[in-house]
Amino acid sequence: MDGGDLQEKLLEVDETRAEEELTLWRKVWVENKKMWVVAAPAIFTRASTFGINIISQAFIGHIGSTDLAAFAFVFTVIIRFVNGILLGMASALETLCGQAFGAKQYEMLGVYLQRSWIVLTLTSICILPIFIFTTPIMEGLGQAESVSIVAGKVSLWAIAVMFSFIASLTCQMFLQTQSKNVIIAYLAAISISVHIFLSWLLTVKNKLGLTGAMISTIIAYWIPNLGQLLFIFCGGCPDTWKGFSFLAFKDLWPVIKLSLSSGIMICLEFWYNTALIFLTGYMKNAEVAIDAISICLNINGWEMMIAFGFMAASGVRVSNELGRGNAKAAKFSVIITVLTSFIIGFCLFLFFLFLKERLAYIFTEDKEVIQAVGDLSPLLAVSILLNSVQPVLSGVAIGAGWQGVVAYVNIGCYYIIGLPVGLVLGYVFHFEVHGVWAGMLFGTFVQTVVLCILTYKTDWDNQVLISQNRVNKWATVDTQESDINTSVT
Repeated sequence: MDGGDLQEKLLEVDETRAEEELTLWRKVWVENKKMWVVAAPAIFTRASTFGINIISQAFIGHIGSTDLAAFAFVFTVIIRFVNGILLGMASALETLCGQAFGAKQYEMLGVYLQRSWIVLTLTSICILPIFIFTTPIMEGLGQAESVSIVAGKVSLWAIAVMFSFIASLTCQMFLQTQSKNVIIAYLAAISISVHIFLSWLLTVKNKLGLTGAMISTIIAYWIPNLGQLLFIFCGGCPDTWKGFSFLAFKDLWPVIKLSLSSGIMICLEFWYNTALIFLTGYMKNAEVAIDAISICLNINGWEMMIAFGFMAASGVRVSNELGRGNAKAAKFSVIITVLTSFIIGFCLFLFFLFLKERLAYIFTEDKEVIQAVGDLSPLLAVSILLNSVQPVLSGVAIGAGWQGVVAYVNIGCYYIIGLPVGLVLGYVFHFEVHGVWAGMLFGTFVQTVVLCILTYKTDWDNQVLISQNRVNKWATVDTQESDINTSVT
């Protein structure tokens, strides 16, 4: 070990000792600052991205009911399905980059980013036929021909949205792990502002209809990508981005395995909520039930953006501290992030529990739908409370690299417990949509309890060793490859 490395190690020990000597309240304050540096921009960015689809849907709703139904199907079902896969696979980058950044293996972050681009691009190409053959797929499912034809056109436009996820999701993970995601929030604000203006200009002013709305949507999705890529390429990350490298094509299989585990874990969560809409469609008075549940899930979706922000924060903080070798700090960050998210969730739980049917007036004036929303509001409140904890624990799993274990937990809790209980309550005991949702919330509750137990029983010192072994193993291989290439040159 040379003098520089020894000095760096001594500095790390001094920093760790200094942190351990802080009072409890000072530790809480320091950890909260580190958490909110990631969580605040992440919450704003996710809320803005979620808002892009809402704005598009609002403008398309004034074009025609067929166009609205087609857009809703493509973006609620297909784009949500694809986003779940790509977001899950991109979260592997959060594990790798976060732990490498904590271990100060800065040069590896750029290599991991490029490997993730390769994996997500190949995955997107495999998914492409769904967008190309949307019309025959919908007709085969018994959808109306008029809606299926328009949905086929929308899905072709949506191919550009799918490929935008490759850059947006990976760059967000790459920048988040370095706590440089304020730039992402600025770009998200610009994007949604441009989207509102372009939607009005193209669909209302120039009467371009669905075409204008889709052009505006695509531009809104790509503005943050171009900004993030320029920031990375033009010196925003001098330590972690060293340019394109052939090392990105080396040792891809471990990245693919971790990406697949991550993809399965996140997808199982995304599709679980989507199943509620499908099951509601078979209820009595299905139209009112779907309208009511859609309003509730829309509100729940906005609140989930807060939860996803804390999920990002927990993943980054845990991965950074594990890579750094500080087991106590990793454990403490989990406690602080979960408690902060729970407090916010509990306040929202009380707010929505007592607001009841007043929520629905924002979306509709139909008295029957308003009453249905009021009846569902207790379930919405419980869902919001559970969402304040469960995604944060999923973020801990991503930070520590437990995606494979959590994927099995999700299968058991969601699809072996939650869905069957929901079907029994909804169809056998005739509680209708209330029963289905209650059963699915029970599955989420069981999953939250299991994740709490897993997190509580975790040996964080052992997690540090696992993290450091992963970082050192991959960094050593890539350094050797780099040295060989340099010597050949």
